[in-house]
Amino acid sequence: MKIMVAKSAGFCFGVNRAVQMVHTLLDEGKQVCTLGPIIHNPQTLRRFEQRGVQIVSRPDEVPDQTTLVIRSHGVAENVFNEIENRAIECCDATCPFVQKIHRIVAAESKAGKTILIAGDASHPEVEGIIGYCRSRCFVFKNADELQNILNQASFGREESICVVSQTTFRVNEWENCLKIIKRVYTNALVFDTICNATAIRQSEATELSRQCDAMIVIGGRQSSNTAKLFELCKKNCAAYLVESADELPLSALSRVGCIGITAGASTPASIIKEVFDTMSELNQGAGPKEDNTEGSFEEMLEESLKTLNTDEKVHGVVVGVTPSEVLVDVGRKQAGYVPASELSADPNAKPEDLVKVGDELDLLIMRTNDQEGTIMLSKRRFDAGKGWEKVAAAEEDQTVLDGVVTEIIKGGLIAVTNGVRVFVPASQATASRSDPIEDLLKKEVKFRIIEVNRGRKRAVGSIRSVLKDERKALAEKFWETAEVGKQYTGKVKSLTSYGAFVDLGGIDGMIHISELSWTRIKHPSEVVNVGDEVTVYIKGLDQEKGKISLGYKKPEDNPWVILEREYPIGSEVEVKIVGITTFGAFAQVIPGIDGLIHISQIADHRIEKPQDVLQINDVVKVKIIDIDFDKHRVSLSIRALLEEEEEPAGGETEE
Repeated sequence: MKIMVAKSAGFCFGVNRAVQMVHTLLDEGKQVCTLGPIIHNPQTLRRFEQRGVQIVSRPDEVPDQTTLVIRSHGVAENVFNEIENRAIECCDATCPFVQKIHRIVAAESKAGKTILIAGDASHPEVEGIIGYCRSRCFVFKNADELQNILNQASFGREESICVVSQTTFRVNEWENCLKIIKRVYTNALVFDTICNATAIRQSEATELSRQCDAMIVIGGRQSSNTAKLFELCKKNCAAYLVESADELPLSALSRVGCIGITAGASTPASIIKEVFDTMSELNQGAGPKEDNTEGSFEEMLEESLKTLNTDEKVHGVVVGVTPSEVLVDVGRKQAGYVPASELSADPNAKPEDLVKVGDELDLLIMRTNDQEGTIMLSKRRFDAGKGWEKVAAAEEDQTVLDGVVTEIIKGGLIAVTNGVRVFVPASQATASRSDPIEDLLKKEVKFRIIEVNRGRKRAVGSIRSVLKDERKALAEKFWETAEVGKQYTGKVKSLTSYGAFVDLGGIDGMIHISELSWTRIKHPSEVVNVGDEVTVYIKGLDQEKGKISLGYKKPEDNPWVILEREYPIGSEVEVKIVGITTFGAFAQVIPGIDGLIHISQIADHRIEKPQDVLQINDVVKVKIIDIDFDKHRVSLSIRALLEEEEEPAGGETEE
């Protein structure tokens, strides 16, 4: 009996990432629940259940003090909103390839395009994709359903269409559907979002089933991608879908000459090994036969999981660019291709923005498939290998590195330098812990390497370290030239009840609340806000204590200066009554200055109390009869104006 194991069998990147995330949380001692089964594998789910992992169907079912994990299928946008509104601690294990689809349909549907989704409408991944569509969307699982949608839908050939697929959609069915779409909608925007690992797994299973007398497909019966593998295999030979070695039809398989083994993306390596060992024992029990398994399972599994061979570097020329991959001629009989995920360390980068036909690239060979005549290549890993030594050396000599922030993740951010991803903890990402790290996304930053794990090729960086040194240098320069009265332009950094702190460029100064306005204010936010650019001047310096007092009020805005300039004694003005006492009424002359109308100056006759004539908020005409600039007092009179009006009338009577 010959046993052949598919090289691509087993965990895909997204599922492995989700499972590892749950393991990590459990190892940290946290209570964990998952939104739906984290994996379509009953054995793994049982092990998680034994460790206390609960499965919930909705966010409102999450117990208190429990971390919720979003599985690799992803969820609709409104689910994330509910999680945030309920303040649930959440770890998002959505596969990056699925997140890419979410971004595509969100953007294209917002632009008004009708979204067509190739997939199973009841599958969690597709339900999540639909949750990001803001326009009409239709789901089809084969070419016939697509044709029915196009025949019955209320849109014409000029409709703006965007087409995506479930990551595990059958490759051959996708091709059939594309033929229909391209025939009907010549302007359709098509994104091939089938996961590259899925395409390889399906292609390899198809080819292997053509060479074998029987195929064993290992995986959960609820797994969509496992079901598709089973469908593909049974077209070419006898196929058996099993969840574990216990379900193997040994009597039927004992009569088979060549058996192939493949597994879905949710199948752990331990179960694949168990099936392989069981088949090997069956093979040995049948009597001495030639061992055609071509090496141990461990060797084959290691080969299938191998991500790169650092000895195999190639130089190629780009011959084609698609949204999902770059085609490269590497001078061999096999066709070379670089998956979008292996082109750059930036997960959001688009192939068409990075390379063009004719570009020359240095690459690493990740996997060679002689049956299909293809070579999977990686530019990202070549760049990372080349840049790693620079990063490692930077930790020793504390060289400042330049990089670009490509992701904001839980606990910090990822900055890429020389093709190497460097983790920067949130505590080391900004000058102050209160500064939002989200503002750094897509920005160029400078950082030092503070920790290196050479075995795992992991590096930790600090942006704060560089910012601290830069601020120190700027502060030293500031003190060299600072002097009382000198003017600066700065940015409001924070507010307190007693003033505003301003970043002068490397050093902070404070504007006391009394210096913010000539009028009385209750809080600095009445005048300035965080982020405002302000012009200030130095009122006081204390280099020993590092304190800088700033002035903000302009002398020319001093209301007493304005009063002296524009309202001399004898001026007639309209004023607003702002206060009443037993001896008179106070009125606002101009903002910041109130004057007193003494009770004797309110009317041209004796009154018992000011309220007999005036009320709060009354607007009246007065005459400024006296100003004491030293004591900041203004005397006003209504009576003086009334007497002036009476004098001309009295004179005419006497004549």
